[in-house]
Amino acid sequence: MNQVPAISLNNGTLMPQLGFGVWQVPDAEAEHAVGTALEAGYRSIDTAAVYDNERGTGKALASAGVPREELFVTTKLWNGPKQKWGRDEVLRAFDDSLGKLGLDRVDLYLIHWPRPMREDFLTIWKTFEEIAESGRATAVGVSNFRPEDLDRLAAESSLVPAVNQVELHPLFPQTELRALHASRGITTEAWSPLGQGKELLTLPAVTAIAERHGRSAAQVVLRWHLQHGNVVIPKSVTPSRIRENLDVFGFELDSADMAALDSLGASAAGRRIGPDPAEFDA
Repeated sequence: MNQVPAISLNNGTLMPQLGFGVWQVPDAEAEHAVGTALEAGYRSIDTAAVYDNERGTGKALASAGVPREELFVTTKLWNGPKQKWGRDEVLRAFDDSLGKLGLDRVDLYLIHWPRPMREDFLTIWKTFEEIAESGRATAVGVSNFRPEDLDRLAAESSLVPAVNQVELHPLFPQTELRALHASRGITTEAWSPLGQGKELLTLPAVTAIAERHGRSAAQVVLRWHLQHGNVVIPKSVTPSRIRENLDVFGFELDSADMAALDSLGASAAGRRIGPDPAEFDA
């Protein structure tokens, strides 16, 4: 029943290429939203400490009746500026996330932002190495890291991030970063893969392709990601859209479709929706 293909991470862990994101889903609604997603067939769930919905997510995981070995659960360390992030602080934050999720391990643990101005993500990564070695995170990775941030990790650690989760959509395709990931064995994961459903899904180039395939604009954009090899985590709390976002394996974009969507990034001049990782420290 589950058609979602798996991507092999650089440590051999299999990660579903399409998952369910819960950013901006209140904790009180997360149990229902995640439960709906699991019932629809999603097996990868992406949350984070700062989303403040790990408890609701964990309740859904516990009550869904899906065997743990079939689930892929991601959460993230919110390495915010309110404290210094040494080994003990990282381990406490990780334990707190596990407790809220009701799990003894996660499948993927990410550093949420590089915060290069704080000079502490290398210390954090050293503790991530320890967490990975313990088996309490099957894989570890990063989020919103730039090429220079990845270079600094590579200079100090032999452990290559399994994933870099970044803003990525046809209006901000991150072409150079994706190429760097491919050269280093890092899986590219897209947050806001639909561009937050604003301008992108109404563009004539997108809607024309959708009409030709008898699909929604969102399905076309998700298909573009999948054919580029990206992992995607679309978010919705609407049951029909949750199911629709998973129904993207019964059609394929041709080379002209892909080229038309690829061209949107050039015309948009690399337009971000979210914060710039070089400056973000909130």
